[in-house]
Amino acid sequence: MLVLRGADVVDVDGVRQADVAVEGEEIVAVGDAPDDPDEEIDATGQYVAPGLIDAHVHLMMDGRPDPSSATDESETMLAYRAAANLEDALDAGVTTVRDLGAPSTLALDAADAVETGVLEGPRVLACGENVTMTGGHGHWFGREADGQAAVKQAAREQLKRGADVVKCMATGGVLTEGALTGAPELDEAELTALVDAASAKRVPTAAHAHGAAGIKNAVRAGISSVEHATFMDREAAELMAEEGTYWVPTAKALHGIIEAGTDAGIPAWAVEKAEEAAEAFADSFEHARDAGVPIAMGTDAGTPFNFHADIPEELQLMVEYGLSPERALAAATVDAADLLGLDDVGRVTEGYRADLVVLDANPLDDVAAWGSPARVVVRGSVYR
Repeated sequence: MLVLRGADVVDVDGVRQADVAVEGEEIVAVGDAPDDPDEEIDATGQYVAPGLIDAHVHLMMDGRPDPSSATDESETMLAYRAAANLEDALDAGVTTVRDLGAPSTLALDAADAVETGVLEGPRVLACGENVTMTGGHGHWFGREADGQAAVKQAAREQLKRGADVVKCMATGGVLTEGALTGAPELDEAELTALVDAASAKRVPTAAHAHGAAGIKNAVRAGISSVEHATFMDREAAELMAEEGTYWVPTAKALHGIIEAGTDAGIPAWAVEKAEEAAEAFADSFEHARDAGVPIAMGTDAGTPFNFHADIPEELQLMVEYGLSPERALAAATVDAADLLGLDDVGRVTEGYRADLVVLDANPLDDVAAWGSPARVVVRGSVYR
């Protein structure tokens, strides 16, 4: 048994002083803990919080200026990069990630490697390959398909591989040359075919969508989460709220491109598209807040200068865009867990998985506290 003693616990249920006892991979007590545990950590003056959940990462990407250059590397090299990224994410206090696109079975294999103890890292849920139209956004690492039958087949291929979520591209994107960021790509009928295939296996879906038309297509098709939604208008937000469609904003992705710019080697066309998207992004947050759209934290980690080690910075950006620290905490814990279908992750309470961070400050008072965890506990073991 492991006991974290003397800390304040902070999660969506508030802040309270309590010892936290862990046995195996489970939290067994929050409050009074046994006096003679096998291992005890004095956390007096610190805060015990749930480990973070990032609902949108790319494990094979390493933050390089032009991610498409990864096509020049073997899958073996990309797997090594994924292993390093898993370590970086865990060191940052991220205990669960959802990979939304990697070649072949790379991310699915990473999930197995963590689960079986081959690698240290956060729990991984993965989509396999993202489904995109021929020449569409992310075609250089996705599964191209056109028409309802072909899209359904592509989705079923990922399900056969064991995908935890089926990901598709509903619009163009910033990091594919020639793609129009907000323009629809897979149409509503194709998106519906993908959802039908996934729903038959009770597997959720995710859609990359920047423009309002593509967002609405995705929501009407029954997609579980819309990624980015940079040009979300009020109508799209209200539709998402009505249908319970999650929004995963990935603010860090745009900020990484814009802050580094062309001087850092990012292609000029990508910077131009990111700057255009950023102008509308604040409005998207306003529309989502007003409509009550459910939000889960995701970063798109691996895109230019958006490193897995810096995932907690997404919470700061969400607060800068107008979410309260409490809402940001929920987005990065219980709400992300709900999106991922995990019902025992994201709280510090009995019966939940022992994925925890120890922070030196209350993140509800200082959201930057998430960025420097003093300790990380994953699956009941102290990682550091």
